[in-house]
Amino acid sequence: MNLSFFDQFSSPTILGLPLIMVAMFLPWALIPNPTSKWMTNRLSTLQIWLVHKFIKQLMLPLNTSGHKWSLMFVSLMVFIMTLNILGMLPYIFTPTTQLSLNLGLAIPLWLSTVLVGLRNQPTSTLGHLLPEGTPNPLIPILIIIETMSLFIRPLALGVRLTANLTAGHLLIQLISTAVMVLTPVLPTASIIIMLVLFLLTLLEIAVALIQAYVFVLLLSLYLQENT
Repeated sequence: MNLSFFDQFSSPTILGLPLIMVAMFLPWALIPNPTSKWMTNRLSTLQIWLVHKFIKQLMLPLNTSGHKWSLMFVSLMVFIMTLNILGMLPYIFTPTTQLSLNLGLAIPLWLSTVLVGLRNQPTSTLGHLLPEGTPNPLIPILIIIETMSLFIRPLALGVRLTANLTAGHLLIQLISTAVMVLTPVLPTASIIIMLVLFLLTLLEIAVALIQAYVFVLLLSLYLQENT
C-alpha cells in the first residue's frame, strides 16, 4: 500500500521506451510563439510584460557581463515552472520529481558559473574560499569547509526542487485517498478533508511556481559571485 504511493514518481514507459522525453518537450508546445504583427494579443502582451519584470528583477544585482545570461535564466524558469504546473494535472508525469533530471540541470549551470569566475576573475573567485581576517590556524579548516559548501551547492539545488515537489504530491495523494475512503463512512468528515485538499492544491501550485523562481534565483546569486 505504501509503495503504491511512490508509483506516480516512476517514469512511465510504452514498449519499454521511457516517456520522460515527451513530458519534457511538452511545455514548449504550450508556450505561445511571438508574432511579427504590430498588434499582439493579450496573452503574448502579458507574457512579454512578465518576462521584462522578471529580467529586471533578476539582473538588477548582476554586473553588465552577467546580463548575457538573462535569456537562459528566463527560458529555464519558464521550463521548470511549466513542468511543475503540468505535474499537478491528473495522470501526468512530473519530470522535476526526478533527482537525476534536477541534478542534470543544476550541475552544468553551477559549474558554468564557477568556470566563468575562474576565467574572468580567478583571484576573487578563489578568495571566496577564505574569509578575510581568518586566523592562521583556522585557514586549512575553513578552506576545506568552504570548498565542501561550494560543491554542495548543485546538490542542494537539485534536492530542494525534488523534495518540495515530491512531498507535495505525496501529501495530496494521501489526503485524496483519505477522502475516497471516508466518503461512504463519514460524509461530513470527507467534505472537510476535501476542503483541506483544495487548499493544499492551491498551496502546491504556489510551491511549483516559487520553486522554479528559487532555482533560477540561486543560480543568479552564484553567477553574481563570479562576475
